[in-house]
Amino acid sequence: MADGRIAQVQTGESLLFLTDEQLRQGIETMFFAYRGFTADPDRILSDLSYGRAHHRAIHFINRAPGTTVNNLLTILGVTKQSLNRVLRALIADGLVESRVGTVDKRERHLYLTDSGHALESQLSDAQRARMRAAYREAGPEAVAGFRKVLEAMMDPDMHRCYSRLRDSAG
Repeated sequence: MADGRIAQVQTGESLLFLTDEQLRQGIETMFFAYRGFTADPDRILSDLSYGRAHHRAIHFINRAPGTTVNNLLTILGVTKQSLNRVLRALIADGLVESRVGTVDKRERHLYLTDSGHALESQLSDAQRARMRAAYREAGPEAVAGFRKVLEAMMDPDMHRCYSRLRDSAG
């Protein structure tokens, strides 16, 4: 009987040391943290009649200047129709510039304009301040652990996309 219990402890989900209630608390913590993380940018965006989709597009165009529309579709995981609506607004408002590809004329490469950079900085400054304060309070070990948890939650395709973006940023 003791051998059966040892085998049970060493397999599958029994290795997970968190209870369902602790996992629920983690889910709720993430939900409320995300609300806090997005609150400042949401206020800024609402004044411009933009939403989180606009923010994500601006963020990733800033992180990878010249990215293609198709690459942005992959990163954001949205439909072409949805992204086109967002990009049309950002281009019409002078925040994003779309340039025809030099190698493939069918490609559209996206760049932030000076106004786009200014908005991106305003949105990111608010989030960086919140992250910096939280990281400082939690300490370096917690920061490393938090990053590991978030990376472990990513789907494999998104993790590869994230890794490429992170690696290209230096």
